[in-house]
Amino acid sequence: MKSFGSKPWILPQPVLIIGTYDMYGKPNAMNAAWGGQWDNGEIMISLGSHATTDNLKNNRDLTVAFATAQTMVAADYVGITSGRDTTDKMEKTGWTVEKAPNVNAPMFKEFPMTLECRVKEKLDESEHGYNLVAQIVNVLCDEKYLAIDGEPDVEKMEIITFDPIHHTYIQLGKKVGNAFADGAQIK
Repeated sequence: MKSFGSKPWILPQPVLIIGTYDMYGKPNAMNAAWGGQWDNGEIMISLGSHATTDNLKNNRDLTVAFATAQTMVAADYVGITSGRDTTDKMEKTGWTVEKAPNVNAPMFKEFPMTLECRVKEKLDESEHGYNLVAQIVNVLCDEKYLAIDGEPDVEKMEIITFDPIHHTYIQLGKKVGNAFADGAQIK
């Protein structure tokens, strides 16, 4: 095996689009890859210093959407463009912005699934950012992305993941097994 030393290479890394309002109610979005499930009903996202972190000082509500193959270009754009410097950032994405129904944050209709969240706590806060722990208030899913059983169908969504090794995006693939079931074959 080849050794690479310490690298931030947990795979897969979700491509999370965080929606917030600034103090004047103007929507903003950013792309964050370092995040995941924290606990049942909570997520954690590692955030540097951004317009999003500025916005969360005044309003503890946010949305978190999962980027897809169809939203990839604009999702990458909101990751490389600062809301601090670009006044027409959201217009350039072409996304349809609506207020989320259960939190005071924007949601973007082009994404198949969105988490409505509220900041629970900020860990290791410094001038460089913090680790955000957020409570999931509600999950919204566009009905065209539901499976026959009425639950969200991840395969239909064409969610992408960030490859931190080669700095690329990869679309998640097809189902290959059944969790909490297939392992019973070797009991």
